[in-house]
Amino acid sequence: MKVPFLDLKAQYQRIKPEIDQAITEVVSEQYFILGPKVEALEQAIATYSQVRHAIGVASGSDALTLALLAIGVGPGDEVITTPFTFFATAGSISQTGASPVFVDIDPQTYNLDPAKIEAHITAKTKAIIPVHLFGQCADMGPINTIAHRHNLKIIEDAAQAIGADYIKDSLPAARAGSIGDMGCFSFYPSKNLGAFGDGGMVTTDDDELAHRLRLLRVHGAAAKYQYQLIGVNSRLDALQAAVLLVKLRYLEEWTEKRRENAAHYDKLFEEINAQSLGIETPHVQYNNRHIYNQYVIRVPQRDMLKEFLAKEGIVTDIYYPYPLHLQECYKGLGYAPGDLIHSERAAQEALALPIYPEFAREHQNYVVSRIAEFFRTVIA
Repeated sequence: MKVPFLDLKAQYQRIKPEIDQAITEVVSEQYFILGPKVEALEQAIATYSQVRHAIGVASGSDALTLALLAIGVGPGDEVITTPFTFFATAGSISQTGASPVFVDIDPQTYNLDPAKIEAHITAKTKAIIPVHLFGQCADMGPINTIAHRHNLKIIEDAAQAIGADYIKDSLPAARAGSIGDMGCFSFYPSKNLGAFGDGGMVTTDDDELAHRLRLLRVHGAAAKYQYQLIGVNSRLDALQAAVLLVKLRYLEEWTEKRRENAAHYDKLFEEINAQSLGIETPHVQYNNRHIYNQYVIRVPQRDMLKEFLAKEGIVTDIYYPYPLHLQECYKGLGYAPGDLIHSERAAQEALALPIYPEFAREHQNYVVSRIAEFFRTVIA
């Protein structure tokens, strides 16, 4: 049996007429950069993310960089973040001339551990970038408390978490992208809400930050040839906005399907007594709404399991095999193996299984049956 990690063709075939019509409209209008389609998407994402402003940009990476520029981060500054994330989280900090300061993760959620943040705050610290990894919000309550105590800005890296909610105790649900000063989203094709190429969005409730972001994405121009800031060229294409507007109509349905698939995985792993085999399934913190951009298990024999599943026709992926603090490009920061042990262990043990909305139950059952077989015949 062949089991892909993701099947975007299946998604497209279902909504093909709507997508094709949306693209045709843009081509007919010949309005390709920003414009009405982008504005409509910005309004829709702002509403969905429960904020006043959403600013479309060229990618999720640019969203992070522009958010940092909007709060004045630059050379000599430090920004606290996690080393267990995609490179863009730290790369955006470096792009501004600032330095990333890596803080270890909570081993259960893979997200930045609030208890470890304060020890790393210095006079140079300007902001904190928590990452809502794999589709679950970081523990934003204590992170916000720390930020307010030290007068720091919070930029949420919500690239994998559109529609996720932070729900702690009896407090009202807080939507990813609305909890910090700004939220940064990616519309890379593999995301839960994916474009037909690159695209990104920054969300905020702060009117001044929204104004600065809109300037920064067009070279800093308030009007043609009139530059108030030194910005970049990071505009969202109308074609991508048109595609995303169609897909946004289905996002809640797709999210619930992912959550159903995750619940089914949980049930299947319980049936094979996964814990006794050394398999850790995803941990949902508090009452959070996890939207499962990835369903990630942990096993000490991760690489052996991945190879075994590949031979059985099952495609899996590793997020992320090398923590950022040990990357060659950050050698100058002075980190060494063993400094951030939870991030390093996760990099060695985490394995993402297929969970896309169209994923068939038959395939899902097969995946878990093959994992059980691996432990019966290879590890026994």
